[in-house]
Amino acid sequence: MLPVDLPGTVRDALLAPLVDHHCHGVRRDDLSRAQFELLSGEGGSPAPPGTTHFDTPFGAAVRRWCAPLLDLEPHAPPAVYLARRAELGAAEVNRRLLAGAGVVAFLVDASHEDLEVLTAAEMGRHGGAAADELVRIERIERDVAATAELAVDYLDNLGEALAARAARAVGLKTVIGALCGLDFDPARPTRGAVIAAANRRLADPKEPLTDHVLLRYLLWSAVDVARERGLPVQFHTGFGGLPVHVHSGSGGPAGEPHRADPARLSAFAAALQPLGVPVILLHCYPFHRQAAHLASVFPHVYVDVGLALPHGAAAAARVMDELLELAPFHKQLFSSGCRGLAETGYLGALTYRRALAGALETRIEAGEWSTSDAARIAHMIGSGNARRIYRL
Repeated sequence: MLPVDLPGTVRDALLAPLVDHHCHGVRRDDLSRAQFELLSGEGGSPAPPGTTHFDTPFGAAVRRWCAPLLDLEPHAPPAVYLARRAELGAAEVNRRLLAGAGVVAFLVDASHEDLEVLTAAEMGRHGGAAADELVRIERIERDVAATAELAVDYLDNLGEALAARAARAVGLKTVIGALCGLDFDPARPTRGAVIAAANRRLADPKEPLTDHVLLRYLLWSAVDVARERGLPVQFHTGFGGLPVHVHSGSGGPAGEPHRADPARLSAFAAALQPLGVPVILLHCYPFHRQAAHLASVFPHVYVDVGLALPHGAAAAARVMDELLELAPFHKQLFSSGCRGLAETGYLGALTYRRALAGALETRIEAGEWSTSDAARIAHMIGSGNARRIYRL
């Protein structure tokens, strides 16, 4: 499965079980072709009329690499692949693909309410791995807003709810980059401003949270909980359906695009440095070089490129190579970004291993790294760094 010939110790390090430090549950039900294609496209929309999401780097990778795990020849036609998927059934497909990823622990963003999505524990059972939860803080805020009657209740309940959920989790996650951008005011908002914003929020709590004051308050509340419990905070940046958000709430002109460039997070990262709360930048492509720079500058900032690798399989080796140019090796993590389809989990692990294998071979052949260096770095990125940061 590796594209290059490597010394045995390096090969063993690459093929060792991974810690997938950020993924989502996959669907437990049998899927129609239309459902499969919707889940395989990052935009969440059908392919244009007369086309298919199988004609993408991800679709080609599914046919090449996932087909053999379903007892098909590589490059099986889409109709044949989907027919075999239906014949085996969702449970068996999920078991084969998740177990085939070679993951020892899944850290699962369990923010979805869809009953057709596997829970964190079920992801672990299907994949033959341990599993822990990541808490998306915007989901907690939505639940609190739906039940609070007064602004002061909202403030008190939010802190309590975050602390309660964090007690059962290994990390917190925010998608603030999609909601207001990453160049937000890094300062804590004043209590008066928060109460005023909370009153506006409670007037229409079913709407998505877009108020910059409350988003900053939520983020700082999460930071306080993370500091108390020794947890990292994940920031979704770059790739993964969230690179640009058209703003529709307070805090900026309507229609203003918000680019999730992690470099825009530098002011907030600097504000967090004295607190020692780890900041993890997820799925940073195409901003992985900017993210690598932040990871090299700030001792508490970490980085991954996640699901950019399976969705840009042909460029995976180049992306990995560019991340290795600057980001400290003890600051890099593996994640599949798995969501909806078990294929995303398997391909995330496969393309990561293949991309890193190419980068390691190049450096070994050039005499830049010794064999032991390469093996140690592969262990760090694949599992060691995540075990240390998430205290697994």
